[in-house]
Amino acid sequence: MIEHRPFESLGAANHGWLDAHHHFSFAGYHDPARMNWGALRVWNDDRIAAGAGFPPHGHADMEIITYVRSGAISHRDSMGNEGRTEAGDVQVMSAGTGIQHSEFNREDEETTIFQIWIVPEERGGRPHWGAAPFPKDDRAGRFVTLASGMEGDGDALPIRANARVAGASLAAGESVTYETGKDRHLYLVPATGSIRIEDVEAKARDGVAITDRESVTVTALEDAEIVLVDAR
Repeated sequence: MIEHRPFESLGAANHGWLDAHHHFSFAGYHDPARMNWGALRVWNDDRIAAGAGFPPHGHADMEIITYVRSGAISHRDSMGNEGRTEAGDVQVMSAGTGIQHSEFNREDEETTIFQIWIVPEERGGRPHWGAAPFPKDDRAGRFVTLASGMEGDGDALPIRANARVAGASLAAGESVTYETGKDRHLYLVPATGSIRIEDVEAKARDGVAITDRESVTVTALEDAEIVLVDAR
């Protein structure tokens, strides 16, 4: 199954400082057909105004991955962690037993992010946060694992889920194949550019939900930056 979810069909809420689009039911947006995709629970496409952000609030029992598309996001939490994550890089927060955090755009320009929530394998555990750079040149023509709780992905940021978050950068006309399993749920979004998967075409910020595949081949119709989640 390959289902195209155009950006225009996503849930949306514009708060002025935050222009948010929701691939899955979230906050005031509810669609029974879009509650989750396997263990993938949230994929928010957020535009955050300069100097604005999310004040301190709490989470528990969720793996929260932030992919910065442009600008930068500054993090602070109740465990004493602080950090600034720039465009193309990734931060991960395992909420575990519970953590308070804030996320602010302290830049002079708008920041855009994908925020991805994945349900952990088990409840509890000590909360933790981490961030890492992932240069786009290293992803040229191939998928690179950004965050993972799967065996063999030791270089990625760790999460407590049987899932993987990967990224790839493709030049127009270039293709890349991702090997998976029929029991897995893949969700793919072009951060920029447009792509084709079999007979499905998707433009920037569209979603593509995929299951029952041994492998998936993505072809760039124009230069594209791709983010993919592979979840149980």
